[in-house]
Amino acid sequence: MQATEPHILQTSIVVFSRNYLLIGRINIKRAIVLIIIGQAEALDFEDARQWEVRSPNIVLQVSEHIRLTGSNPERHWKIPTVSRREILRRDNHTCQYCGSTKHLTIDHVIPRSKGGTHTWDNVVTACATCNSKKSDRFLSEIGMKLKTKPKPPIHPAIAFSEQFWQASEKKL
Repeated sequence: MQATEPHILQTSIVVFSRNYLLIGRINIKRAIVLIIIGQAEALDFEDARQWEVRSPNIVLQVSEHIRLTGSNPERHWKIPTVSRREILRRDNHTCQYCGSTKHLTIDHVIPRSKGGTHTWDNVVTACATCNSKKSDRFLSEIGMKLKTKPKPPIHPAIAFSEQFWQASEKKL
């Protein structure tokens, strides 16, 4: 008969960078290793859960939140180049005019033939029907509206932190 892991070992721990930038989540086992080897420290936030982990030689306090202390520089992140795959990902594979998820193409909000550029703030996902309806005209000419304003993708850590804070608000 195989033993199952206790529930605590599957606990998720929030990881902050050295500069308190939210990085992501790891399991508690990885957090314990990082604390033992000195690459992280437990953060003592009010109302945060803490666990005491004991071994024959060490007693560790492990919090729901840890901060990396290593001397590695922050990872650099560049805005990805404008590509079909990245545009579809940013727009959640949804037409930005009607909300359809079928027969998707890429559309320039300000047509290239009229001086529009191939940049993050001028390119959106559109279904084939809406794209051919719009053609090479301005939105105001045909009365179409965008569901969301196009913008460059945000840093993954910022996207994660927004999800984290939204989840925290739902708990309250």
